[in-house]
Amino acid sequence: MTALAGVRVVELASERIALAGKLLADMGADVILVEPPAGDPSRDYPPFLDDEPGEDRSLYWWHYHTSKRGVVIDLESPAGVERFRALVASADILIEAQPPSRLAGLGLDYADLVAHRPDLIHVAVTPFGRNDPKSSLPATDLTIMAGAGPPWSCGYDDHSLPPIRGTGQGYHTAAHFAVMSALTAVLHRGLSGEGQFIDVSMHAASNVTTEAGSYEWLVAQRTVQRQTGRHASVTPSGETQQRCVDGRYANTGVPPRTPTEFARLHAWLKELELDGELPEAVFLEMGANWEGPFELSKIGEDDAITAIFGAGRAGLKLIASRVSAQDFFAGCQRAGLAVGVVNSPEEAFEDEHFKARGFQVEVRHEDIGRTIIYPGAPYQLQACPWAITRRAPKLGEHDDEVFGALARG
Repeated sequence: MTALAGVRVVELASERIALAGKLLADMGADVILVEPPAGDPSRDYPPFLDDEPGEDRSLYWWHYHTSKRGVVIDLESPAGVERFRALVASADILIEAQPPSRLAGLGLDYADLVAHRPDLIHVAVTPFGRNDPKSSLPATDLTIMAGAGPPWSCGYDDHSLPPIRGTGQGYHTAAHFAVMSALTAVLHRGLSGEGQFIDVSMHAASNVTTEAGSYEWLVAQRTVQRQTGRHASVTPSGETQQRCVDGRYANTGVPPRTPTEFARLHAWLKELELDGELPEAVFLEMGANWEGPFELSKIGEDDAITAIFGAGRAGLKLIASRVSAQDFFAGCQRAGLAVGVVNSPEEAFEDEHFKARGFQVEVRHEDIGRTIIYPGAPYQLQACPWAITRRAPKLGEHDDEVFGALARG
């Protein structure tokens, strides 16, 4: 039994919500992707299988549309409008990212659709919310992210360099909020029998991920500054990244904060015979023998706490500079210290830990006679396992199957 078995979702194709549909489909929902007759533009997004462009060769499309069924509906025709209305009447959830007035102009907005499906959950994803006039203006993932704030906090100590963002991050963040909202609405409907309209703002979804960035300004009227590999801050903090002996970088993460952690780090330095090269080692001993709470809030005020905390970071950086990145990570894991190796996407995908968790998933593409390795889910559900059940649909691949079932009632 899958987590969302028996739940039907209609997804109006848009790159803004493709991830939301994928997350629901891979959790077992029957997600029916509705495309226009010409197909969704993202069918032609690179990269491509074997680096060769062509029909049904977009790896972008493959990734975002696993486990879905695909149909074609022309919403510009009266027959298409009726077909879409009938399809939504058979569904539990509608998720769309249309311009605010489009569905209303077609007689297909929430107020129209609940006449045919009273308990419908309708999730609308727009740049600034359904009632904001700016949602009718052009917007991209880049403009959403820039306006919402996360790139301001992400980048390098050298502010002559531009800020950075993850590709698709604004759309992805909104998609996650859409999924969480939809699942909450499903639970609510199970108790009340009522559906509801959910209005997701991509701008707001990204803005609430800025952590202290927005709150520093709202509360204290102070602006944070981006820093390499660490949280943006009003006042610059110490560097955390270290180049390891193998040339790769590690982020020294969260230094010791408890006597046990200081003791473990000090013991590791001794084991590597590096304690003599760290003048601050005496402060690690002080941290290991600290009595009472180690109050981080007093860093910068209490000389002893400041020196001990700084020694932890210095010790981590020294060790990282003398061992490989992976050995540094494994050693910190044994010591109970949170650090991370700076991986490229392909390095992360091939990580032995990810492999052991089953993150690499084989998906059979019977149409080309090949099995492709896909990234899996970051979670494991023992009672209702996540699974990719099928490759991404070809254009209109399930028209007969879906509409035939609707015709039979």
